[in-house]
Amino acid sequence: MIRKITYREAVREALQQALRQDPRVFLMGEDVGAYGGTYAVSKGLLDEFGPERIRDTPLSELGFVGAGIGAALGGMRPIVEVMTVNFSLLALDAIVNTAALYRHMSGGQFSVPVVIRMATGAGRQVAAQHSHSFEGWYAHIPGIRIVAPATVQDARGMLAACLADPDPVLFFEHAQLYNLEGEVDDDAVVDITRACVRRPGSDVSLITYGGSLPKAMAAADTLAGLGISAEVIDLRVLRPLDDATLLASVRKCRRAVIVDEGWRSGSLAAEIMARLVEQAFYELDAPLARVCSEEVPVPYSKHLEEAALPQPGKIVAAARALFGKAG
Repeated sequence: MIRKITYREAVREALQQALRQDPRVFLMGEDVGAYGGTYAVSKGLLDEFGPERIRDTPLSELGFVGAGIGAALGGMRPIVEVMTVNFSLLALDAIVNTAALYRHMSGGQFSVPVVIRMATGAGRQVAAQHSHSFEGWYAHIPGIRIVAPATVQDARGMLAACLADPDPVLFFEHAQLYNLEGEVDDDAVVDITRACVRRPGSDVSLITYGGSLPKAMAAADTLAGLGISAEVIDLRVLRPLDDATLLASVRKCRRAVIVDEGWRSGSLAAEIMARLVEQAFYELDAPLARVCSEEVPVPYSKHLEEAALPQPGKIVAAARALFGKAG
């Protein structure tokens, strides 16, 4: 059945389905219970599943992320919610030095089937400590899978596949997407190994993920009006990257713009550009381009925040420049 719901509702339904189907699944995090979640994603779950499976935690990311990892090692299937990606840095030791390494350091004897969800991204005027995009940092780390659902269908369908993964998965939900409406097919199976072509095109590839996907789609509409056919690729999975889909698009379009809300220096965009140059350099008709956030902490002021982030106009200008056109 195909229905229309919001991204927020899609994540909530995915949580409900997981909790109903597997008694080992439980949700833990700050304000996920009585308050219903900082972004209202877990609203109503405490009433249905009780405090044993919807667990409010103290304000200690290192403590409760570590507890979730321990529960996963003990046979449970925890979903750990971190309020915002900035606060996940307090749990880096548990994520990077424990969860990501256990399979390797135990010679394959142990796995850590934990899903760590967190809101990410800017655009809401909540200042720098609540607005950054660190997905690219985590995508640098072997031993974990990084997913960034950008559509309502992916928000609804990815969680089940992530819970089935025997290794840790970080699940990034861009906060600007929670009110996004879209169609979901309850019977659809979502792939967490492949990127997705969201809009076919022939002249330039726009490669992006998460909260930048709607901006890339808007830019593609504008480019179409200017006679440029843009293909939009939604990465969906940031580690491991799906090189095959990216290369197929770039070899067809022969030009590419990578859109990444992370900072330009050391960005995921830089990694994607390096892979495309390594594997498809002689098939390019123009240098690769990228649109990233400005090299500043995300500002609080609305007009400065907008100026600091990738926007459809910046994407259009970058794409037009590949054809020798200004503006």
